[in-house]
Amino acid sequence: MGIGGQAVDRVVVGSRPLGQYRSAARVSTLSAMSLSSLARSEREELCALMLEVGPDAPTLNEGWTVVDLAAHLVSREHDLWAGPGIVIGGPLAKLTEMARKRRRRQGLERLVVMLRRGEPALFRFAPAGTQLNEFYIHHEDVRRPNGLPPRTDRPDLDEALVRLVRGSARLLLRNFDGGIDLVWNGGVVYRRGPEPRAEIIGSPGEILLYLSGRRQAAQVELEGDPAALAALEQAGLGS
Repeated sequence: MGIGGQAVDRVVVGSRPLGQYRSAARVSTLSAMSLSSLARSEREELCALMLEVGPDAPTLNEGWTVVDLAAHLVSREHDLWAGPGIVIGGPLAKLTEMARKRRRRQGLERLVVMLRRGEPALFRFAPAGTQLNEFYIHHEDVRRPNGLPPRTDRPDLDEALVRLVRGSARLLLRNFDGGIDLVWNGGVVYRRGPEPRAEIIGSPGEILLYLSGRRQAAQVELEGDPAALAALEQAGLGS
């Protein structure tokens, strides 16, 4: 079975089948409609959860509580002068941190009100999936350390996230030089590099968490060549 529980054709590449998607028309529909809808859902669920667990609850982001994360999300969307520090880092990261601390002083409830208003118009021109990636990962950043397990009953989310994995894997794995397969549902959804190779096996959301640097929280299996796995373990992952 393939994406969304429907059968898909597969071709054999190496030792594992390489999953193929259903049709270009379906991919286009998913990009235009489902990704933005799921992003709005993740935003709202995250907002509700942050209020439920409170401003001082932990997150997967080292050194950040829930109010710190909320401040980051608001700053990302409303303090465009601080945006380059998120993307580029380096000396510009000081501006990003300054903006986050400034927003933090507004308090969690006010920050959540701003987040619930939705994204500014500028973000409507961002690549499809940008907002879903951001809000899915940060939703899990709050869920996991506060006792909530992975979501296993969301085929719609899996279908969208596997597209994000395929689209962002090259960037997230830029510090890993070896061969790698990302495997879901028995098929390879992303392949890069030569033999020997490592395999990361799991649902799309768990793979995305692993690639974004949440290794300890991500529920994935690692298989493959020992040297490739050792190199993967040492590689700095994340955006």
